[in-house]
Formats: sequence, C-alpha cells, structure tokens
Amino acid sequence: MNIKYYKEKLEEELTLLEKELDTVGKINPDNPQDWEVTGNPETNKNDDHSDPNDNADDQEEFGERQAILKDLEIRYNHLKKALERIENETFGKCEICQKEIEEDRLEANPAATTCLEHISN
Repeated sequence: MNIKYYKEKLEEELTLLEKELDTVGKINPDNPQDWEVTGNPETNKNDDHSDPNDNADDQEEFGERQAILKDLEIRYNHLKKALERIENETFGKCEICQKEIEEDRLEANPAATTCLEHISN
C-alpha cells in the first residue's frame, strides 16, 4: 500500500475543506478542535428599526450555514483522524477485524475506517 499517496490525497482534501469551512465559519477560539458558524442572526434582534422579513432571512441563512458547516466539519474530522492513523501506522486497517482495507475502498474514500465487509458497522 502506498501510504505516501494516501497521505497526499488526504492532505489535499483537507486543504480544500479548510477553504470551504472558512466560507461559512471560523475556528472556535475557546476550542480549536471546533468550528462555529459566522454571521450571527441575533445581531439585529433587538433593533427596533430592523425589518422582520430581513431578520427571518438572516435566521434561515444562518440555519443553512450551520447545516453546511456541520457536514464539512464531520468530513474534516474524518480526514484529520485518517492522517493520525498514518502517523500511528494503523492506516488502512479495518477497525473491526484488523484486516487490510481494500485499495478500491481507500481510493474512493481514503478516510475509510472499515473494510467492505464491515462497511455498515
């Protein structure tokens, strides 16, 4: 198995994901392992001059950004863990049976943690 190839592939995807995450959020200063959504819809909440329709739009957009951020953050964390497995020399081994994960599976998803037999676990 070409570990260097998978490491490069994971790092490349991680870089792209970080750029995408930056468009909807920022790293939480209190917890560097966590991302938080940028653009708080609560900013205009107490403003007597704010338009209720604008506030509703802001709330909706914030909710959409939260959903996008959550999905991106999950993938981001999977990539980081895969890179940790490379460092720990456990990359490419099924977490359930310890057999080698199939090359086709790793090619499709280098962050995979199980072989095809245990994909649903």
